[in-house]
Amino acid sequence: MSRSTTSSSRKVLRPLQLAAVIFLTVSGGPYGLEPLLSYVGKQGAFLLLLVTPLLWDVPTVLTVLELNGMMPVNGGYYQWVKRALGMRFAFYEGWWTWLYTFVDLAIYPVLFVEYASFFIPALAAWKIPVCLLIIWSCAALNIRGIVSVGKTSVWLSAIVLLPFLVLFVVTAMHTHTQALVPVPSLKGLGFSSIGMGLYTVMWNFLGWDNATTYAEEVDRPVRSYLIAVSIAFFLVFFLYIAITLVAQQSGMDVAAFSENGFPALGMRLGGFPMGALFAVGGMASTLGLFSAVLLSMSRVPKAMADDKLLPVKISALHQRFNTPHVSIITCAVVVSGMVLWTFADLMVIDVTVYGAALMLEFVSLIVLRIKAPGEHRPFRIPLGIPGLCIMVLIPFTVYAIALSSALITASAVWKPLGFAIGTLLTAEIAWRILSLRRKWMQAATDPVLTKQQYPNE
Repeated sequence: MSRSTTSSSRKVLRPLQLAAVIFLTVSGGPYGLEPLLSYVGKQGAFLLLLVTPLLWDVPTVLTVLELNGMMPVNGGYYQWVKRALGMRFAFYEGWWTWLYTFVDLAIYPVLFVEYASFFIPALAAWKIPVCLLIIWSCAALNIRGIVSVGKTSVWLSAIVLLPFLVLFVVTAMHTHTQALVPVPSLKGLGFSSIGMGLYTVMWNFLGWDNATTYAEEVDRPVRSYLIAVSIAFFLVFFLYIAITLVAQQSGMDVAAFSENGFPALGMRLGGFPMGALFAVGGMASTLGLFSAVLLSMSRVPKAMADDKLLPVKISALHQRFNTPHVSIITCAVVVSGMVLWTFADLMVIDVTVYGAALMLEFVSLIVLRIKAPGEHRPFRIPLGIPGLCIMVLIPFTVYAIALSSALITASAVWKPLGFAIGTLLTAEIAWRILSLRRKWMQAATDPVLTKQQYPNE
């Protein structure tokens, strides 16, 4: 990280490092995609992987590029929503994002244990201690700064990609017949299955906005983000499609693939060495994802604390590394308690809360086009207001379908979904408590100042 997170005088994260961090923030490879085939089958998986990124990710990426180019500041999406919709909705955005990131971060240590169990099966019995070790090791890395995370992300990305590249080569060398691409179709699938398939694909493609929270610490941010996001998007899209086709052509039972993951696929196609390579890649993926997501999230509480929406102490900087170490430690503490949930439950909570925060960013895009139409935008979506409304309606529809399917699906999903809805409601509760406390503290001195300082409440 720069020697000061509040100054843009020194840019330290370069495009290749940024692309690696974004790749790990959004994807980290196809690890976690394994249940998709069991939910929607070969034809459904292929269709969702083709269509969902276009409907869910492309509008998000375009929104991120325009708003980040317009406001390349630390705090990213929180700052966009604050300017467009006022302090109250900015608090919602920061609060929801903070909470969903706790859930998101908890997924990766859980997956790490699953992949590490390929080498040491008994490790599954030590899930909690291992998860805690990962959480606090990655927290320590983040406290050291953004440069450490960026450089580590480049190496971890290479380790993540290596087994898939090897598998593609091995598959091409041993496949003497033309690969059969399934006809995309959702025919015969129940609504709940489609919904869980959507949740799986959406989770594996979310997080493009997370990479904007440290924009002031990126070298030439507008250009760097455009290059890095483009590289990451096409890499993720190609990787998901290619590996899903390989898994389908392998003849492996989809239930076994969902249960045992890519190490089992590697074992089937290349023996123990290939399986071990995938297990190592999965471990690197989860470590990289955790560090990259923690990096992005730790900047938002600081921005909220600077606006007096969170305790000032949370914005404190480390004396040596100038990183928001209190924010990082706070994230690590909460995540340590979230690893008790299962992967499927965490995924449902994650996508549900993330989708709500993302909708505020879409609204902010439209509002800022109306409020500041002439402001310089290095990247501008080539659409007018009606076109933008249609564009944001598309991912909202995808989100609504996934959420609706969860509401009518098996009772096992009700617990995480209820937790997610409760999490969304806590934003209003926390805002009311904050407002009452702030007004009570200032009423005795100057009640007029309170109204002038917070006109958008």
